[in-house]
Amino acid sequence: MSLTALARTQSTHSRLPESARSTTFSSLRTRNFRLFAAAQLCSNTGTWVQRIAQDWLVLTLTRSATDVGITTALQFVPTLLFGLIGGLIADRYPKRRILLATQSGLAVIAGTLAVLTLTNEVTAWQVYLIAFGLGLVTAVDNPTRQSFANEMVGPHQLSNAISINSSVFQLGGLVGPAVSGALITAVGPGYSFAINALSYAAPLVALSRMRTSELHTMPPVNAQAGQLRDGLHYAVNHPDILWPTVLAGVFGMFTSNLPVTLAAYARSVFHSGPGGYGLLSTIVAVGSVTGALVCARRSRTRLRTLIAFGAVLAAIEMLSAAAPGQVIYCVFLLPIGACTLLLLTTTNSTVQMAAPDAIRGRVMGVYLLVFIGGAALGGPLLGLVDQHLGPRTGMLLAGAVPAIATALIAAKLAIGSRRVRMPLIAGRTLRRHVPRSVRYKSSLSPERAVVLRSGLAA
Repeated sequence: MSLTALARTQSTHSRLPESARSTTFSSLRTRNFRLFAAAQLCSNTGTWVQRIAQDWLVLTLTRSATDVGITTALQFVPTLLFGLIGGLIADRYPKRRILLATQSGLAVIAGTLAVLTLTNEVTAWQVYLIAFGLGLVTAVDNPTRQSFANEMVGPHQLSNAISINSSVFQLGGLVGPAVSGALITAVGPGYSFAINALSYAAPLVALSRMRTSELHTMPPVNAQAGQLRDGLHYAVNHPDILWPTVLAGVFGMFTSNLPVTLAAYARSVFHSGPGGYGLLSTIVAVGSVTGALVCARRSRTRLRTLIAFGAVLAAIEMLSAAAPGQVIYCVFLLPIGACTLLLLTTTNSTVQMAAPDAIRGRVMGVYLLVFIGGAALGGPLLGLVDQHLGPRTGMLLAGAVPAIATALIAAKLAIGSRRVRMPLIAGRTLRRHVPRSVRYKSSLSPERAVVLRSGLAA
């Protein structure tokens, strides 16, 4: 399918009927999505349990925050290498079957780490290898799981479903770190990995019990030359996809690696051990759940609102670096968690709603390539800064760099806005100011096309 045809199909999703307006939990009326969300709550809790235990295990084995960052990066590097291919796989094959395979693979990998740890045979290089293996499977699982939401609930409830998914993920983050911290303190990290391996039973059962007749499936995309290039081209040439993706990448580089800095804070600033690390992570999750639930009530977001979310988040992160003690620092972590989820959930839903069905997997592959790729680069960088300059400097850097990037994007959008208003004032034709990919949106007026070109559309 050509980009022209894809752009035409996109216009069908540009407006939501009044009957499809979102309430906070409206997407849960769909049975398949209820099964999926409940299973994800179990699985995501296990994921958080393992994430905390894995970071602490590496810190214990190597006594280096830099090595914690390297482990995080190894989970993200496969998305840099194969993320676009993972998105293409999501477009070409039935998504439910792909998820059954990837969830099984993740369970096996988590179980392997549990056995190695419980038998006291685990070494740092084995954790690195397992982290890379998790990343390989995730490179296919992530774009498939992200785009599968549309098949479960349809386009009118997509934004709400994405917000519910984020809430579920953070509810897991609310419980998982506390459970993991308690397990590490009592019996060591091995049982945390075992719990994660068992948690994948829930999504496997849910996916098996879904009513396939109720899924909004798209015909698989046939193999053709240039399909990866088409997905990349579509993402780059649509401002309502490009700028949210850039914001997600910049904040993903630092905010997604917050656990690296939190581990360093717990170890070298507050001296609170694994229990303290779990507490800090839980507080971030509390704020994140709040942010995700607020986002669930929003049916649309303008790019300038995303800029505002980013500016507020960056400012709070910089202020938190000067917090004098653990209590004040924890107070800052609540809005950091809320703003992070508001920003990242909104960028995700904006990109998915802007992408046509037939190319959504590839567009999400691009989005996740930028987001997770940024996190892969940021993990070792923050670990290095935390190790040699201290966690407070790492926290300051995590706010300062995104603040600069957000300001530059805002300036770019403002300049673009002024440029596209000039033809309207002069009464001249608008056609030459609109890219070809936008002109083909036949249901849009020229004025609406110019708004899309300026990057200020919803």
